[in-house]
Amino acid sequence: MGIEKSHLVITGTAIVMAYLMSVAFATPGIATFYTNYVPSACFGNQNNGVMVAAAGDALWNNGKVCGKMFSVRCTGPRNPVPHPCTNKTVTVKMVDHCPGCPSTIDLSKEAFTAIANPVAGIINIDYTQ
Repeated sequence: MGIEKSHLVITGTAIVMAYLMSVAFATPGIATFYTNYVPSACFGNQNNGVMVAAAGDALWNNGKVCGKMFSVRCTGPRNPVPHPCTNKTVTVKMVDHCPGCPSTIDLSKEAFTAIANPVAGIINIDYTQ
């Protein structure tokens, strides 16, 4: 095998391994959605766009997640809505706290809609920071 082919095989293998590791290290959780993004617990009246989320108590950690980016993927329904997932992943910025929420991550409605049918209201997810 030539040097170019060997490099291509190594690069391809590294990409596959990185993907598998990201899937293997995803954390299961629950997602809901909300619609009023400002003010937020992390950034006050600063607008951070619509691809944002609020951390449930399990993630909040006294605000240490503020500004962190999370990739979130729908893995299935939590209620009778059949097949809510879009098989897409969304990346959101953690901007708020959702104290007492039933979810791990409370996504903006736009972020939730990117990965699931909003009629579902609550879904199972896998997420990574």
